[in-house]
Amino acid sequence: MIGPYRGLFTGPGVKGFVLAGFIGRWPMSMLGIGVVLLVEGLTESFAVAGAVSAVCSLAFAVAAPLSGRLADRFGQSLIIVPFAVVNALAVVALMLSAGLGLPAWTLYAAALLTGATSLSLGSMVRARWSHLHAGSAKLHTAFAFESVADEVIFVTGPALVTVLATAVNPYAGLAVAMVAMFTGSIALALQRSTQPPVRPARANGGSGGTPILIPGVALLSCVYLNLGAVFGSVDLITVAFAAEHGVKGASGFLLAAFAGGSLVSGLWFGSRNWRISLRGRFVRTLGLFLVGLLPIVFIGQVPVMAVALFVAGFAISPTLITGFSLTERLVPPSLLTEGMAWISTSIGLGVAIGAWAGGRLTEMFGASSAYGFSLACAALAVVVGVGGSGLLRLPEAPSPVRT
Repeated sequence: MIGPYRGLFTGPGVKGFVLAGFIGRWPMSMLGIGVVLLVEGLTESFAVAGAVSAVCSLAFAVAAPLSGRLADRFGQSLIIVPFAVVNALAVVALMLSAGLGLPAWTLYAAALLTGATSLSLGSMVRARWSHLHAGSAKLHTAFAFESVADEVIFVTGPALVTVLATAVNPYAGLAVAMVAMFTGSIALALQRSTQPPVRPARANGGSGGTPILIPGVALLSCVYLNLGAVFGSVDLITVAFAAEHGVKGASGFLLAAFAGGSLVSGLWFGSRNWRISLRGRFVRTLGLFLVGLLPIVFIGQVPVMAVALFVAGFAISPTLITGFSLTERLVPPSLLTEGMAWISTSIGLGVAIGAWAGGRLTEMFGASSAYGFSLACAALAVVVGVGGSGLLRLPEAPSPVRT
């Protein structure tokens, strides 16, 4: 299984941008649950905590394509630095607003600014991989590795921020997330040699200037909107589930189990030389994700839930890998970072919806019943993805190498 990953990091500058991107986007798994733990601890309301977290995710969803477009137009290094600085200040403002008991609107304002300045570093790193390996079989392996890296982040991040917030200090988790974001972002910005070249706007082709107008990308965005709602709702509902069973501190480990299943499947999926088309893989992994989620609605014990979430996570990485691979094939080179960002922004928007709905439903019906919303979103993703899969038909031969 390790064979295909050998030699992936031997190119000049590759290890540097991979490590910087990993550290810089580590907070993406810490921010949401960190905000929920902090705000719920102060307000004793999962609804308020979910709403603040949703504002942050919604702002990211709206702003990520813009930062991606700016990166395509002016270069990643020029865009990353100012965004990282303002984002760090926004996280500090959020913690101060919560700690000083300032009016509720300050929490929402700080969350809005935090989300709006959160960079889609995963999209930027994938754009660098595409620049290096476009038209090569290595690109599938590279995208698989990035999905595995995301899952390592989602395994360690929630557990770390939960321990820091519950055992050390309510603000410690967000503080660590802020430092990681700033350090990794600046390190990535300093590595100019591996960033995709800036291409003129006339190269945008017939997409109307934005990838979202490409039918296949629009379809993928709708699918990942629903999957994001699954992720956002599962995150918040799982915190509530653990709290209902008197082990709130275990919520991070439950979420780590969810990501752990995805990590294992991602390593395996990326090591295979698939003969099934990208479209076929995408449709199959969506169906498996829905089937894997079914048991969580009926479970009432924390240890059993950990196992069920681990199994449910098996289809996450394969679905993300195929989605980003399809996007790379559908989007013109001059819009690549923005195209990748549309997938991330769809997930972010879904996370915002899921966090808000999950908080409301948890308070109204309890955590176990609220998981039904997550299941419904997964079912809708399958309906949209399978029904519109004709828009994703691609030739099996790799696209030509770009020069």
